[in-house]
Amino acid sequence: MRLAQRVQNLPPYVFADVARRIREMEAAGRRVINLGIGSPDMPPPPFVVEAMQRAARDPANHRYPGYTGTPELRRAIAAYYRRRFGVELDPDGEVLPLIGSKEGLAHVMWALVEPGDLVLVPTPGYPTYRYSVFMAGGEVFFLPLQPQNGFLPDLDAVPEEVYRRAVAMWVNYPHNPTGAVAPLDFYRQVVELARRYDFAVLSDNPYADVTFNGYRAPSFLEVEGAREVGIEFNSLSKTYNMAGWRVGMAVGNADLINALMRVKSNVDTGIFLPLQAGAVVALEGPQDWVSERNAVYQERRDVLVAGLRALGFDCQAPRATLYVWARVPDGWTGESLADALLERAGVWMTPGTFFGPGGEDFVRVAFTVDVSLIREALERVERALSE
Repeated sequence: MRLAQRVQNLPPYVFADVARRIREMEAAGRRVINLGIGSPDMPPPPFVVEAMQRAARDPANHRYPGYTGTPELRRAIAAYYRRRFGVELDPDGEVLPLIGSKEGLAHVMWALVEPGDLVLVPTPGYPTYRYSVFMAGGEVFFLPLQPQNGFLPDLDAVPEEVYRRAVAMWVNYPHNPTGAVAPLDFYRQVVELARRYDFAVLSDNPYADVTFNGYRAPSFLEVEGAREVGIEFNSLSKTYNMAGWRVGMAVGNADLINALMRVKSNVDTGIFLPLQAGAVVALEGPQDWVSERNAVYQERRDVLVAGLRALGFDCQAPRATLYVWARVPDGWTGESLADALLERAGVWMTPGTFFGPGGEDFVRVAFTVDVSLIREALERVERALSE
């Protein structure tokens, strides 16, 4: 049979391939410490799980859930944005729950991109940004993120003809994989460019509440005029340790929200109702546990950064996210080191090239395992590098 060209041209999702390799090693009896995936290892608080369980016992909650989420969940999302960012949203026109934000990142390209259209994509960056453009038949213009610029794109260096062709721009701060953060002035410049050249801004903000040392991450939507040009994606995965629940959101410009809903309504039927009930309780319930959780991450971050530096990696302690973006020691590339450590030490770090051009000399190291495993991983790496 013949496969569509879009599939033939699409590389395998890199994290899925690595997961297969690790499963094979573990099936052969090796214990792998996976520092390559940003999946929270701690559960959500009991009151969230209990709310989901109560809802699951109601027979009425096993029907089709509807395309736009329950009114209760949309209102809870709007209330979160009001409380957290001071942003007022219409729950019925500017909020759309998603089956995890990742599906929204992909589906929004179907709403915006015609074959040959150009999308501005940061690199290094989350792979779905570029892959979703390719699946929609579009073209990518990479915005390089350099350490000397704090991993912010140099928007003044983009040729005007590129801006004129662009239909959308991705922005993502706090940033995966570098852990960089952005000030509101950066978003103001983005909004000004989007107005001038008539493209959509797509802000991906799932790490806004995974922050350290008193840092408070903003929302793109806090900037005046942002809602006129774009939307923001967010998720309960990282904020509330609910990655497996697959509950996300898109909020902002009503026209873009409606366009995304039209795509989604033709390909899915919404989030399981008990998961929505749990999400409402997570958003509306006590929030003090989030800062306590972040303190655990911060301890892990500090142990990881100190250990990597002692081993010859060049890295900084991020102010947000779950990752350390580390330049590898001399004599290695990110890919060669990651492969060597997986084989020699049973430790996996994600090569920077997984995130696009500009990551060749880096690895992304997640602190989503217990601090004792981080210390063990560092000891294994030290032994492997001394061989």
